Parts: sequence; C-alpha cells; structure tokens
Amino acid sequence: MKRQNEQENLKIAGRQYEVEDYQRNDTLSAGLAVTHEQVSDAYTEGEINPVIDNQQDGSETRIPRKGYQ
Repeated sequence: MKRQNEQENLKIAGRQYEVEDYQRNDTLSAGLAVTHEQVSDAYTEGEINPVIDNQQDGSETRIPRKGYQ
C-alpha cells in the first residue's frame, strides 16, 4: 500500500499544465488551469500592482509589495 501511495504522489508531483486541464473536472487540473491563467495574465500585463482574482465571487485581492525590513 505504501509503495502505491508513493507512486501516486510522484505522478501528481510531476504533473504539468496541459491545455486539456480547462475541460477536466478533477481538482488538480482545475488548480493547474487557474494557476496557468494567473501566471499568463501577470506575464502579459506586466503589472506592478498585481491582484488575485477570486473565481467564486469575482472579487480581487491586492498583493501588497512589502520590504523585508
């Protein structure tokens, strides 16, 4: 049983975004599709003041730019 779980974990950990993830219904595919869209948007827009889009209610959460001090 432990060996099977290790194999499953490696399969999930090695998974990368695929175009078909937008049509799939599993949690992993949905997460990869959303993350891909966010990265693509941020890269394309080149925003200095980024926001996170909440897909449940359409709200936006600002990402504050803070120093390490």
